[in-house]
Amino acid sequence: MILEIDNDLQLKTLEPKDAEALFALTSACRDYLREWLPWVDATRRSEHSIAFIQHCQTQEAANKGFNTGIWYKGEFAGCIGFHPINWTNHSVSIGYWLGQGFQGQGIMTRACERLVDYAFNEFGLNRVEIRCGDNNYRSRAIPEKLGFTKEGQIRDAEWLYDHYIDLVVFGMLKREWRRG
Repeated sequence: MILEIDNDLQLKTLEPKDAEALFALTSACRDYLREWLPWVDATRRSEHSIAFIQHCQTQEAANKGFNTGIWYKGEFAGCIGFHPINWTNHSVSIGYWLGQGFQGQGIMTRACERLVDYAFNEFGLNRVEIRCGDNNYRSRAIPEKLGFTKEGQIRDAEWLYDHYIDLVVFGMLKREWRRG
């Protein structure tokens, strides 16, 4: 699957051939990503990226959502996707990360906008959620720009290597979405 956003930006379902690019960007941004993502230390070899891609393919085959690579001007820039879709409640949570050198260009905001629109208009979901580290202001800015409602904060919600962090929960309902 390929979702074209504009001439410079596309989202493509992750495939095994993307493992090297995924691992290279993870390695190049390891310290930066580690500040907010709990999986970075467990990604030490390209085989770990292959295993992640296989997990994503299994998720997609089971109709529980998908994960995509973000390609900006032909370069692998990061990942965005659906955590498993809750079909009973017609809801999904979006997770994302972007390589440090790709920050500040509106890439992730546009990618999130496209996936939110996809969730509502292609999958017929009713709710999209984004959870961000309380002090991760760059990540929090994305749902805020897209008009999500800040619904609350979950204390000590995620273990990051040697400490817990709080997560802020943002939600968007289909009836509130004014794009697409």
